[in-house]
Amino acid sequence: MSKLTGEYYVENLSADERKIQEIVESILPSLKEKSIEVDISAEFYRPHVKTLADVGLMGLMVPKEYGGLGGGLRDLCASVFAISTACPSTAMAYFFQCSSTSRGVLLLKAIEAGLFEDKDEEARAKAWAERLLRIIGEGKNWTGNFTSEGAKSEKAKLTIETVAKKVDGGYVLNGVKSFACAYDVANYYLVTASLEGTDDAGGLCTFIVDSKTEGLDRRIKWDAMGLRGSATDGLVMTDVFVPQDMCLDIQGAFVKSMSMSRGSFVGNQVAGPAVYLGVAHSIYEETKKNLRTKTYKDTGATYATNPVYQNIFGQMMQDYHTAVLFMRRQLDLETSEPPILPKDEVVKLWRLSKGIIAEAAFGVAQGALKIAGTSGTLGTAPQSRAMRDIGMGLVQGFSPEMGRADAAKTELLEQAEAQFAAAKK
Repeated sequence: MSKLTGEYYVENLSADERKIQEIVESILPSLKEKSIEVDISAEFYRPHVKTLADVGLMGLMVPKEYGGLGGGLRDLCASVFAISTACPSTAMAYFFQCSSTSRGVLLLKAIEAGLFEDKDEEARAKAWAERLLRIIGEGKNWTGNFTSEGAKSEKAKLTIETVAKKVDGGYVLNGVKSFACAYDVANYYLVTASLEGTDDAGGLCTFIVDSKTEGLDRRIKWDAMGLRGSATDGLVMTDVFVPQDMCLDIQGAFVKSMSMSRGSFVGNQVAGPAVYLGVAHSIYEETKKNLRTKTYKDTGATYATNPVYQNIFGQMMQDYHTAVLFMRRQLDLETSEPPILPKDEVVKLWRLSKGIIAEAAFGVAQGALKIAGTSGTLGTAPQSRAMRDIGMGLVQGFSPEMGRADAAKTELLEQAEAQFAAAKK
């Protein structure tokens, strides 16, 4: 069997996992065809939504009983990695789309684990989770995950200032979401907010917002140096009404579901850097091919014989394999049965690994640029695009420096910080 793109990251695919990766492989050419256009225009290529939906990938991680493919974290990581070799912007937006699925899946796991003592709350939570999963799976709807906010806290990784106020028939949301993909692309936005009058994580709740609802606007027009077509405009909500059946307004439900994640936050975070690893893989392979095939006019020898290029490529090899190995280790920590380490250790190592992966992947792109020379600096050159796209990994979520500091503090002082908090009002 020929090696699928996703297998360069996720090894030893099962028969079911391979079937999913064959689906992913089938759409890579059409995604790649528009990747330069996406980068130049800084616009999400909307036909990609249909491309993904038509082959069932919208519901990649949705259980089969709700119309999905029934995939897991290994499937997500391999898929995001493969898609990023074709179009990194689409890959990042797709990662956020799939991360919204975890809100329903983890909630069902919390119910199965018996974390809801109140049977009425349990029934309401199950109905909401199933509604979300059917929207994504059976409905093939793009559902953007809008959690991140600009608010910082010394005691928590993320502070939620968006407020949900109870009104007749549902809730009204007011707030701003910062880093979130697929604004004006997704059919629905999954929004985390604090119930009015609460001031801790127990009051955090989740709302399914129809993207056509009045009161929604973009935070900014996304025009970053990399991942330019990911529609990372953020979201501004002004008196946005959400009907009751779209509201998971049970206090403590968010925390209960989050506790079922094997990794940080609400799960699946390791698939984010798979975008940067995929770009690094693509530029690594292209550089290797160029060194092996391009020749000097006077001698006919390939560029691969140049000692300087050999030295640079040797560093690229080190960086590339560092990123791959750390990505594989983190994926093993979050998927192996039985678990290798307890959750607090997995989260600590995630904080450390994310930065190592981002810096190593960036090193691959930097080496490719050095070998390409001036031609690699052109706006549409693969080396230039790789530098810009992977560069986003140095700041997305948290910087390598912050990750190292957090991991060290946890290791030395045993002072793990809370992951989520509600703003005090």
